[in-house]
Amino acid sequence: MSDIQERPAPQTKIGILDVTVPADYFGLSAAMVTPFRTNEALDLSRLAEHAKWCLSNGCASVTVFGTTGEGASVGMSGREQVLGALAAAEITGEKVVYCLAASSAHEAVLQGRMAMDFGCRGLLMTPPFYFKGVTDEGLFSWFGSVLEKLGSAARGVILYNIPSVTQISLSVELIDRLKKQFPGIVTGIKDSSGDWEYTKRLLDRHRDLAILIGDERYLAEGVRRGGQGAISGLANVCPGFLQPLAMIGQEDERINRLVDEVLKYPVTPAVKALVAHRTGDAAWLNVRSPLLRISAADAERLGSFYDHLFAEKAA
Repeated sequence: MSDIQERPAPQTKIGILDVTVPADYFGLSAAMVTPFRTNEALDLSRLAEHAKWCLSNGCASVTVFGTTGEGASVGMSGREQVLGALAAAEITGEKVVYCLAASSAHEAVLQGRMAMDFGCRGLLMTPPFYFKGVTDEGLFSWFGSVLEKLGSAARGVILYNIPSVTQISLSVELIDRLKKQFPGIVTGIKDSSGDWEYTKRLLDRHRDLAILIGDERYLAEGVRRGGQGAISGLANVCPGFLQPLAMIGQEDERINRLVDEVLKYPVTPAVKALVAHRTGDAAWLNVRSPLLRISAADAERLGSFYDHLFAEKAA
């Protein structure tokens, strides 16, 4: 019997799929891309419209300032502007997950307070990413310092494991220590390691946490094993196709093929190219330094691949 079948009595209806899940089920969140103008300034009107589109097309929330959102390139004033634009668009904090990206505990606390003041649903915590070769003990001290300083404001903390970017892997044992030290505060982990054996260890050992699968190729099986959905870059493009994977663990081979294709390019510029293709708006190709936009030929190639891929089944 699958974990989905064993869950307690459902409380929330998901209309698109006509299924019900527990009210605290995390579901699908768009790791929202951040639009920039040609001078690299934030494009707040496009951002707000895109957030509304994601929420209207299958996402339970949007995650701002994550990897796909170039969050490490957005400073405190820019982050404040983004939250202001979402508020002006009547997108409340319960629909927003805030990704904290900082190497100093001081700045991490400032970002965390900003997120909590906005009433964000959760706080996605990236480990400090400047110093390499750090130990679990050092990481435990850093996370602990930030969470202790946030105090009672801290809630819905999701630890973010993305070693390909941070060069830091959050061990299963470290996660165990943090959830025990901060019960009810550390509530989940987003695993973007792409290491299925590691993901399975998380699912086996930390069923009390919301395990979110970052690599969409493992999403459906992860949900069938007890995962609670995903914070997904591809949810910027095709949330309706991703929702069955994130909510009921239903496989879709097209998603696997799309991930494989996107990984042939720098991921964030490639996802933005797909958003530009979906909207017909080339402004979405813009990225902020040090990233570079992908070439027009590559963007066209990706768009054609997407169209062909999702036309196959329809035909």
